[in-house]
Amino acid sequence: MKLFITPGSPYARMARIVVIEKGLEQRVEIVPAQTRITDSPYYRINPSGRVPYLVLDDGVGLEESALICDYLDSLDGKPAFGLPAGDKAWEARRLEGMARSLMDGLSVWSRELGRPENERSPGVILHEMRRSERITDAWEREIANPLMHSGFNLLHLTLACALGLEARIPDFRWRTGHPGLREWLERIAARPSFAVTAPPR
Repeated sequence: MKLFITPGSPYARMARIVVIEKGLEQRVEIVPAQTRITDSPYYRINPSGRVPYLVLDDGVGLEESALICDYLDSLDGKPAFGLPAGDKAWEARRLEGMARSLMDGLSVWSRELGRPENERSPGVILHEMRRSERITDAWEREIANPLMHSGFNLLHLTLACALGLEARIPDFRWRTGHPGLREWLERIAARPSFAVTAPPR
């Protein structure tokens, strides 16, 4: 299988971490994709141009990070990254939605910073900065939730990769005033899979 990624994408990082955590390095080839350029050869593989994109052995492609993570997690018949079920399911999905909102907003901010300086929108940057402040404040209150301290699943993966975007967004200074969140991420960051997939600064 081939997993198309860009090194700075938090969504692709999620899939890369699952590859490592599940010991799939020999089954999944990591392929850097050229995105956001005119006529990239990658667009013939994935018309949307998004990453991650997993091409299976039969040529079928999977897009969307949660789907890809679920698929990779299931390959050994022992899925471990799924969200809790039963009476904890809705709470887990609520928290995962909060983590995804943070990641989505930060990704917009990061892409805006990737534009030439004279093409950046100060309004968009300010909006996403303020959004990130509100959400990280909310996460400081939520991080004590028992669901954030059991196992290592899609919820934890999403939040950790979102917070990891501090490497690409200099003004995303979430650590100040968030000791609980900082301590939580430090535990996740100690995992070899998290260190190996760190985004370029």
